[in-house]
Amino acid sequence: MTALVPTAVGAAAGWRTAQVVLRAWSVHVHDAGLVPERGPVILAANHTGFLDGPLLMGASPRPIHCVVKKEMFWGPLGWFLRGIGQIPVDRSRMDRTALMKGLATLEAGRVLVLYPEGRRGLGNFADVRPGLAWFALRSGAPVVPVVALGVGARGTAAWQLPALRARLDVVFGPRIMLPPGWSRSAAALSAAGQKLQAALAAHHAAVVKRYSAAGVFGTVASELP
Repeated sequence: MTALVPTAVGAAAGWRTAQVVLRAWSVHVHDAGLVPERGPVILAANHTGFLDGPLLMGASPRPIHCVVKKEMFWGPLGWFLRGIGQIPVDRSRMDRTALMKGLATLEAGRVLVLYPEGRRGLGNFADVRPGLAWFALRSGAPVVPVVALGVGARGTAAWQLPALRARLDVVFGPRIMLPPGWSRSAAALSAAGQKLQAALAAHHAAVVKRYSAAGVFGTVASELP
């Protein structure tokens, strides 16, 4: 599956580029140490606005390969996304090519990003699509939940961005491991999906509660360089 693995050099370049671009906002990253320093990992992130992808790319402690809807891969933007190692997916069907590329990325020990809600919305993980459970079961990789706050402050329409210098927070959560030995049956996929959805929703609720109580997160925050 080597030919399916996106470029690591491109992902590293995208990581560095995102960190520069995000200087336009006040980005605070929390608990990034919960992301394993090496080996395969799935980041399961909420989705409230267009900036989610670049924000997580810059906030992640490791370069990422994100599964992105194929509609984004047109013209110069599509060329750029492929160049930085991102993976197009056709959301209207079971896209086997995207599945195999994502799995190959994990087998290569990289970081795969999924937005399991499937589209922009409230970002509370109330509904999680089965792709996340499929990747977790097939790869055995840990799932790390990620919640971004502030991205959808001005709405969820495509291309709508938070005001410049607005505060954006990215909060990583405790890793989730599915019990070893689970089968790949439909029943196991459903059970895994329920377990992951509950853990992601719990992380989101904890983050919102923590933020509401303090107004800001306090000393655990580290501003992006």
